Amino acid sequence: MKGVKKQHLPEKNCPVCNRPFMWRAKWAKNWDEVIYCSQKCRRSKNAVTLE
Repeated sequence: MKGVKKQHLPEKNCPVCNRPFMWRAKWAKNWDEVIYCSQKCRRSKNAVTLE
């Protein structure tokens, strides 16, 4: 993803807070497995029923 402008980075929506979050370099190897935008949303995942 080097050389890609921020507006062209992949984006997902967090199932807990419903906010969009963008690709980060630390998620480069496992972007397909990233579900939550933050540790706070990961901890509160049980409050939301996932499909």
